[in-house]
Amino acid sequence: MMSVRRLLGRTLGGAALVTTLAATGWASAQGAPVTKMLVGFPAGGGTDAIARILGERLQLELGAPVVVENKPGAGGQIAAQTLKAAAPDGQTLFLSHDHSITILPMVTKNAGYDSVKDFVPVAGFATFVNAFALSSGTPATSFKAYVDSVKQAGGKGAVGIPAPNSVPQFLVQEIAKKNGLDLVTAPYRGSAPMMADMLGNQIPAGVASVPDFIENHKAGKLRVVAVMGAQRQPAMPEVPTLSELGLAGFEDVPYYGIFAPAGTPKATLDKLGAAIQKTIAQPEVRDRLTAMGLSVGYMSGDQLAAREQAYAKVWSRIIKDSGFQPQ
Repeated sequence: MMSVRRLLGRTLGGAALVTTLAATGWASAQGAPVTKMLVGFPAGGGTDAIARILGERLQLELGAPVVVENKPGAGGQIAAQTLKAAAPDGQTLFLSHDHSITILPMVTKNAGYDSVKDFVPVAGFATFVNAFALSSGTPATSFKAYVDSVKQAGGKGAVGIPAPNSVPQFLVQEIAKKNGLDLVTAPYRGSAPMMADMLGNQIPAGVASVPDFIENHKAGKLRVVAVMGAQRQPAMPEVPTLSELGLAGFEDVPYYGIFAPAGTPKATLDKLGAAIQKTIAQPEVRDRLTAMGLSVGYMSGDQLAAREQAYAKVWSRIIKDSGFQPQ
């Protein structure tokens, strides 16, 4: 994870230092409330890096400090429950992607929250795709070569995923079914520990988001060999889509958004949404997020809610067809 740490190092040089000062001296001196931005995964992963990039500039737009607070565990479920319990005053936000907001409530009998009833979308700021990657110790250099090598080894293989009962898990199941393989998923507590094992050649393959993989892919420390989505990703145009490789049905891409507790006043939501829109319009922010493999674009709260509904419709069918039962 040297590349992600390097990215965080750049961000922390500004964001963490500023937010640390803000949480103490600046906040008390200026009387500005501290806004907590919850992240449901450990520090060092792609979502954490994204939150810190946004938080650094968002606090300037809000005129008040923004502190990233990691609440890892259960695929973002702990952070989501924390948001549900927070006061609806705009001072606790949740930066999340599709897993915590859309997928977890569909695969968990009692998630401890209802994202539609308990949360209100503030704004969306990007979409992204998941990718299938191979560790450097895996001899295969392409998706087809990987499939062939697993078949030659008896058809059995292990693939890391950032969280159980997630889009990566269902993707691995579809890859196994389509190619006649017996692939076992190894769930981690986020992408950072999974990446550490991949870089250490402790697991031969993994599925996570492009932002999680991209720096190590470009550095040659692992190889992304396939991506979801309807078209190849500008950040890694050499990598084919799963559709090109004969696995259709994964063209609808996940999203990133920021959410507040239900009951947050509209005026507060409008202020936050406008600040987010201005933040991602800044060339430096946009360039840094794009370099991580995100397709940056503003969605209003209403647009993000519609995106959630459409995504849930697609994935409820995929999950049902897989035979999965909520746990």
